[in-house]
Amino acid sequence: MPSANSPLSKGQEIPTVSQLTADIKELLTTRFARVWVRGEIADLTRAASGHVYFSLKDAAARLSCVVWQSTARRINTPFKDGQDIICQGALDVYPPRGSYQLVVSNLVPVGVGPLQLAFQELHAKMKAQGWLDPARKRPLPPYPRRVGLVTSSEGAAVRDFLEVLGRRWPQAEVLLAPTRVQGPGAAEEIARAIRLVNRLQPPVDVLAVCRGGGSAEDLWSFNEEIVCRAIVESQVPVITGIGHEIDVTLSDMCADVRALTPTEAAERLAPHRGDLLAHLRETHQRLNVWIGQRITKARLQLDAIASRASISKPLAGLRESSMRLDELNLRLRHAMGKQLEKAQQACQQQAARLQSLNPLNVLARGYSITTSARRDVITDADQVAANDMITSRLARGKIHSRVVATEPDSNERPS
Repeated sequence: MPSANSPLSKGQEIPTVSQLTADIKELLTTRFARVWVRGEIADLTRAASGHVYFSLKDAAARLSCVVWQSTARRINTPFKDGQDIICQGALDVYPPRGSYQLVVSNLVPVGVGPLQLAFQELHAKMKAQGWLDPARKRPLPPYPRRVGLVTSSEGAAVRDFLEVLGRRWPQAEVLLAPTRVQGPGAAEEIARAIRLVNRLQPPVDVLAVCRGGGSAEDLWSFNEEIVCRAIVESQVPVITGIGHEIDVTLSDMCADVRALTPTEAAERLAPHRGDLLAHLRETHQRLNVWIGQRITKARLQLDAIASRASISKPLAGLRESSMRLDELNLRLRHAMGKQLEKAQQACQQQAARLQSLNPLNVLARGYSITTSARRDVITDADQVAANDMITSRLARGKIHSRVVATEPDSNERPS
């Protein structure tokens, strides 16, 4: 029989295994959504799906871990059994076995530290957003007139930058946006200063973000997402000079140009005035030589043209052409005379032929042409009758007659 304190005796609802497991899962995933843990890798298995399973252990406990395929591809750090690592992830419950496990989002070997782990996580995120893509990098203007500078007004970085830039390119106007470069809230100040410089009117040609050397913790503000976003969204090209040569921040990776130090940032920002003047003098000399060569070549060509007969004796060609024209004119007149003579002869021949066919010549030999009153030519006596008027055309003049009688041809046979 259940005791008096048993929930069965009180009528309380007893949760199932699934319900209890779900409550535990919710509690773990809420309370331990982002944890750090250190241990040694054991029983590492790489599944065909690409997921990686292992246990993280120390001398007294063991924790099951899983790295999903997408995360495993992103993590560049190799890991193996027996390796001492630091993991970042979230606790979760696997209901079929009733066990909890750590879903790993990042890991680094021991000695790298949490800051490096956070650096790698932010690096992967910014790479996925395209912030580190070399294709979006912009070139610096070759001869900047207005330079925006975001740095501390009290550090050595501002003095080094201004000294080098003033020596190399004194024409540039530098507008300083002072800000803290380390400590709590520094990242927000740096991002605000970058956006402020972008709003200046007239606008600056280039923006420099600088800071002197320091530890990884001192430089961490330049690894914050808010600073990197301000650099990426800048309307003008950005050059960074943060820390020493070995220091590389995410701001450096997002900038259009990365300099190793603030001093190098000033050097890369603008040409050396002396070098530019020397280059201009050299270019001037080369231009003079080139112009001299072009003048010499042009003079030789002009001399060659002037030596031609058509230039030295311009009338000689004209006279020769005039003589040729006279010769052609004579030949043309002669040809035209021949053609005219032939045409006249042909015309005379045609006129004689026409004259021989002229019916008036026939009339001159005593013949005449007789027509009726209707002007029809009469060739048969049957065409007229007695008393009809007829007209006879002679070689000279006409005779009008009246028919007295008609007589058929004696050679005709009566029908």
